[in-house]
Amino acid sequence: MDKEKVSFAWEAGDVLVVDNWQAMHSRQPFEGPRTVLASVFRGKVAEEDEKKKPATATLSTGDAIPLVGLGMWKVPKDVCPKVVVQAIRAGYRCFDNACDYGNEEEVGRGLREALDAKLVKREDLWITSKLWNTYHAKEHVRPACLKTLKDLGLKYLDLYMIHFPIAQKFVPFEKRYPPEWSYDPEQKLEFTKSIVQVPVPLRETWEAMEALVEEGLVKNIGICNFNTALIRELMKTAKIKPCVLQVELHPYLAQEKLMRFCRKEGIHMTGFSNLGAPSYVELGMATKSEFVLEKKVVKDIASKKGKTPAQVVLRWHLQRGNSIIPKTSKEHRLKENIGLFDFTLTSDEMAQISSLDMHKRFNDPGVFADIPIYD
Repeated sequence: MDKEKVSFAWEAGDVLVVDNWQAMHSRQPFEGPRTVLASVFRGKVAEEDEKKKPATATLSTGDAIPLVGLGMWKVPKDVCPKVVVQAIRAGYRCFDNACDYGNEEEVGRGLREALDAKLVKREDLWITSKLWNTYHAKEHVRPACLKTLKDLGLKYLDLYMIHFPIAQKFVPFEKRYPPEWSYDPEQKLEFTKSIVQVPVPLRETWEAMEALVEEGLVKNIGICNFNTALIRELMKTAKIKPCVLQVELHPYLAQEKLMRFCRKEGIHMTGFSNLGAPSYVELGMATKSEFVLEKKVVKDIASKKGKTPAQVVLRWHLQRGNSIIPKTSKEHRLKENIGLFDFTLTSDEMAQISSLDMHKRFNDPGVFADIPIYD
């Protein structure tokens, strides 16, 4: 019988399925050797299958956007390809990009590596990017989108968004890309005076965005950093209504009224800067004393749930019905930030976290650029 033995190195999550029909249905005792049919399923296979099916929210267009994506803002160029591949292996399918982040070529290399290795299919990914302020004129919208597609190595975007409701003077690609906020940095003007705005109507930009959908270059179009008044104005003439609004969201900036408005209008909300201050400390736009993860209520809930404070805050976002795009370039954080679906917060815990709201905005052009856009 030894020659019929099979060695198998067991790992957590493995499943042994035994054909027990003979044992269960015979009333006679067994004598002598017998054969037992069995199959072993490697747990990792099941895990991979689950990773291919992220939790999603259905947009007004009928498309499904993953609830947890990876924000690529401030992810260094040199690690971008590696981070994208690691994220896909960890189960991420949504990647939030922008021209202004300056790393779309590197993100594209990571996507190509994952696609070539058959880690994922293009149709299972959700790739978002954003139109920068200098490309709001109708003649610049399509070229800006094509530039992003080329850098990412894609034929279409799942979501293309207006980054800010701010139109700036056009900067040609060959002169500087991404152009950022200052029209001509070489003039060395005081920052707020280096920003040159132009009177491009929002309607003109949106009609050019709609044309991208009609051409098949993008599947969905949305907006970022818009207030309710701007959204109302946009929807008066829009043929295609924005299906996603991306704004700063965290316990210090809960934006309850904006959420209610979007829910009523059928606009899905995605939050950025989901943990609040950490992304802005190195930019001098926040201090460590403003870390919501250090609040006692958050720490206490995390301890009770056996989760990290970050996971508790991210779960708070999801239970409010919003998608999130936390940023990290660390592999263990990638796994932590997507491990949000094996616990829930009670209504009391949700209320405790929401009570931290102080209408504190860290990313405000009215402060850093002297261009007010919020109510």
